[in-house]
Amino acid sequence: MRAMPIDPQLVFFGTPEFAVPTLDALFAAGLAPAAVVTQPSRPAGRGQQPQDSPVARWARVHGVPLLRPERVREAAFLAALRELVPAPDLAVVVAFGQIFPRDLLALPRHGCVNLHASLLPRYRGAAPIQAAIAAGETTTGVTTMQMEAGLDSGPILLQREVPIGPAETAGELSPRLAAIGGELVVETLPPLFRGELPPRPQDLALATYAPRLTRESGAVDWSLTAMALGNRLRAYTPWPGLTGELRGRPVKLGAAQPLAASPRPEAVPGTYLGLAGARAVVACGEGTALAIGSLQRPGKKPLAAPDFVNGERLAAGDRFA
Repeated sequence: MRAMPIDPQLVFFGTPEFAVPTLDALFAAGLAPAAVVTQPSRPAGRGQQPQDSPVARWARVHGVPLLRPERVREAAFLAALRELVPAPDLAVVVAFGQIFPRDLLALPRHGCVNLHASLLPRYRGAAPIQAAIAAGETTTGVTTMQMEAGLDSGPILLQREVPIGPAETAGELSPRLAAIGGELVVETLPPLFRGELPPRPQDLALATYAPRLTRESGAVDWSLTAMALGNRLRAYTPWPGLTGELRGRPVKLGAAQPLAASPRPEAVPGTYLGLAGARAVVACGEGTALAIGSLQRPGKKPLAAPDFVNGERLAAGDRFA
C-alpha cells in the first residue's frame, strides 16, 4: 500500500469565487498548493479596469506562487509550470475555465482531479448549477473526478448529494456547493494517494449537458408554464436574470411565484392580467400564470410590481412580448 506523500506537491487551477472554498479547505488540511494557476486579470465593473480573479487574490494573500496564462496549451506555460513545480503529485482543478491539453493532464504523478458542481454524468459543462435549477431538480450535488481529454467525462471518484431548496436561486446554491465541494476534495485526496479509491466510469447513456450561459439565455418564453419560468428565474439569478419585453423595451423580472391555475386560463401567454396583491400576474403556457414581485427597466432600479404597473400605466390585456 502506498503512503500519502508527507508533503504532496499540489498545483491548483481555478478562477472564480466558487473555487476559493476548496483552496481554504486544502490549506486548513495542511495541503496548501505549491502553485496556483488562474485566468489573467479581466476588465470588470463600471470602469472596466483589469481585476484579479478571486483565486489570484487568495494566492497573493497566502503567498503562494501564481501563474496566469492566457492559454494553458502554450509551451511557454508548461515550461514555466515545470520550472516552478518540477514534480507535481497532483493537480486540483475547480472551475478553471480552460481545456487541458494531454501534456498537462499527464504532468502530475497522480493525474488531475476536478471538482464539478453536479452529480455526474448529469449536467456536464459550464453551468451545471443553473441547469439543475432550471430543470426543476430537487437535488444536485458535487463530484470529484479524474480528468481526461473529454468535457467532464472522466471517471468518478467521490460524490455527495445536496438538496435544492424550493425557492433557492443559483446565487444561493453556489456557495453551499462550493463549501461542500471543498470538503469533498480534501476527503478524496488521502485514499487517492494510497491507491484505495478506484475510479468508476461514467454511464454515457445518462450524460446531459449544461452549456455556458449568455445574456440571451435569460430571454422569457411566455409559452412555457409558470413553473418552468419560475425555475428559470431562480436558475438565472443573479445572472443573466430573466428578461421580457414590454412596449418594445426590455424589462427584467424580479422574484416571482408560479400559479398553477391562471385567473384567465384562456389568455394568450404574455398577457398582463392585473395585480394580485403586491404582484403583477402574467399569463403563461398551459393555463398557468406567473405572479411577479418586481420589475426593472434597463438603467433603473427594480420597482415593486404595483409601482411599476402605475408608472407604466399598465392595463389588463396589455402584452409582454
